[in-house]
Amino acid sequence: MKVRAPATSANLGPGFDCAAVALDLWNELEVSDGEGVVIEGEGADELPADETNLTLQAYALVAPTAGKRFRFVNRIPLERGLGSSAAAIALGLVAAGPGRPAADLLALGQQLEGHADNLGAALAGGACITWQGRIAKVAQTLPLQPIAVIPETRVVTNAARGALPAMIPHEDGAFTAAHAALLGAGLAAGSAEWLAAALSDRLHEPYRPSELLTEIRSDMPAGAAGATLSGSGPSVLVWARDRTLCAAALAERYPTHRVLPLSVAQRGAL
Repeated sequence: MKVRAPATSANLGPGFDCAAVALDLWNELEVSDGEGVVIEGEGADELPADETNLTLQAYALVAPTAGKRFRFVNRIPLERGLGSSAAAIALGLVAAGPGRPAADLLALGQQLEGHADNLGAALAGGACITWQGRIAKVAQTLPLQPIAVIPETRVVTNAARGALPAMIPHEDGAFTAAHAALLGAGLAAGSAEWLAAALSDRLHEPYRPSELLTEIRSDMPAGAAGATLSGSGPSVLVWARDRTLCAAALAERYPTHRVLPLSVAQRGAL
C-alpha cells in the first residue's frame, strides 16, 4: 500500500480553526508486510520510529499495525505551520482505511489532531471549510497562487494556541466575521478581488506576533495580492497574482528563508 498526503495551510487569515487549503507538497508512506519504521527526508532524525509515531497511531485507529513495515518519505517541514502533523495523521488513516469517506476519517483523526481545519484539507484536497465534524470542499483551485516563506525558526502549535485570549473586543469579532464571510465567498466564487480583500484577521493573528508577516504586509512584494500567517506560523503564505515575479522578489528579500512557490493540491491524501 502506497499513499501520500499534502501539506496544508490553515486559517487563511480570518478563517480560524475552520478554513484551510491543501498544498502541492507531499509526504509519502509505503506499508508492507514486515516490521519496523524507516523515515527519510524531513524529520528523519527527530520523528519516533516506533508505535508513538503519529502516523502509526492514526493507522491503529483503523487497523492493527502488527506485522506491518512503514517507510516514510517526508517533504513537509516540521513545526513550520504547514500541516506536517495533519499529513502524518492523514497518511495513517488512508493507508489503513482506503476508500473510506473523508468525513469518517476526519472524525477518527480528530482524536489525535484536536482541530479539524488542516486535517480536513489534507483528506479532501482543495480549499475546505470544516465545522462540527463536516467538510465542505468549496474550491478545487484558487485565483491566487500561494508562495510559502519558511524561516528556520519553529513554532509549536499547542504553545501558540495557549497564547490566544479567552475573549476579544466585539469590534474585532465583527471585523473578523465580515472578513471570514468574504473569504468563503471569494474561495467559492474564485474571485481574486474578494479573496485578496478577505486576508485580514483580528481573532488570532494579533496574538501570534510575526515580524515576517508584518514586514511583508507593510511592503508587499511585486506581484503579491496579500499575505497570511500559515497556521500558527512561523511560515507566511504570500498570495500572488504573478507567482514568478513575486517569488523572485521574496527570494531576493529573504535569502536565509526558504521561498517555495506552490500550487493548490486538488486532491487530498490518496
